[in-house]
Amino acid sequence: MSNRTFVIGVGMTKFDKPGSKEGDYPDWAKEAGEKALADAGIPYEDVEEAFAGYCYGDSTYGQRAIYQLGLTGIPVVNVNNNCSTGSSALYLARRAVKGGLVDCAMAIGFEKMEKGSLGMKYTDRTPALDKHIGRMFEVRAPEESPFAPQMFGNAGRDHMDRYGSKPEHFAWIGWKNHKHSVNNPYAQFQDEYTLDEIKEARMIHEPLTKLQCSPTSDGAACVIVASEKYVDEHDLWDQAVEIAGQAMVTDLSSTFDESADCMTIVGSDMSKEAARQAYEEAGISADDVDVCELHDCFSANELITYEALGFAAEGRGHELVEAEATTYGGDGPVVNPSGGLISKGHPLGATGLAQCSELTWQLRGEADKRQVEGAKVALQHNIGLGGAAVVSVYKPATTDPAGA
Repeated sequence: MSNRTFVIGVGMTKFDKPGSKEGDYPDWAKEAGEKALADAGIPYEDVEEAFAGYCYGDSTYGQRAIYQLGLTGIPVVNVNNNCSTGSSALYLARRAVKGGLVDCAMAIGFEKMEKGSLGMKYTDRTPALDKHIGRMFEVRAPEESPFAPQMFGNAGRDHMDRYGSKPEHFAWIGWKNHKHSVNNPYAQFQDEYTLDEIKEARMIHEPLTKLQCSPTSDGAACVIVASEKYVDEHDLWDQAVEIAGQAMVTDLSSTFDESADCMTIVGSDMSKEAARQAYEEAGISADDVDVCELHDCFSANELITYEALGFAAEGRGHELVEAEATTYGGDGPVVNPSGGLISKGHPLGATGLAQCSELTWQLRGEADKRQVEGAKVALQHNIGLGGAAVVSVYKPATTDPAGA
């Protein structure tokens, strides 16, 4: 029988534009780690295993970062899973606790990135995305724009062509997420824009303007995961948040087969299957979700993921936009109260852990002006091309497993 798993402590730095943040990645990891430990009210010596996520850096940066917190000899595993790196570290920490190997584990993620669009570092070998990009170019002709906005922008074009969504729908998502971030002191951007300003910003890859694209970012985040035994022994029930369901799914045959379109190429089927598994483990449906942190690397991905997560039927994600359902006062879950990747920022190794932090605060009622009233079920979605989708379901902790 597997163990129940709980988030008992979270912490993060403010996310900032690359090159503008004081210090270096060990300093940011120390800040995030100390905040998470203080939030949990435990010493670092209680952590039995750590998983450190980052994409920009040499081997064993994880040890260098975690050594800022203590030198206890615990196993430290470095994790790189593209944009889902942070959630992948969380997934591994949870599995260590769920499997009964440890009672307390740390997932920490950080990034010191470069300005500008994501690129490929190693051009003398087979690219990780060669099959994805190759299939995309069979569906749509290559253009000069950077590969990431081209891939997700093309997914948006496919949705428009097939289901009738319009550029205005994607622009509204950018408007919403920038508006949400005004109340997030950790966000890289805290400026509110009009919908016209979103639509009229510089075009990156149609239909995506600059204000609908997540920036590169520097920063760190940390999550402490513990067993039911540890929570009980340390009387942490009031602050603990249960990871009630979680799944990681990598690419399926539908990503590359003859039926593949640009939406499946960027992971819509991965997200759908990961959500199905996470919902099943947690015993919930999409209708139960009150608040969601969703991987809006580009506004188009948020819209198509509404459908993958079950918030809307296939082809009807833009109807949630028309109803303004995914913001405060709407009929759907509040999506990206933090501002999402578009406005909070996107340091790859830290993003998934920052999402978890936001949802932990939401379920504790500690999200201040961002608080979603009455939030009882939270959903996290984090995806990386190449690929991996991680979906997690969170609920407030209860001593009764049947009531979780």
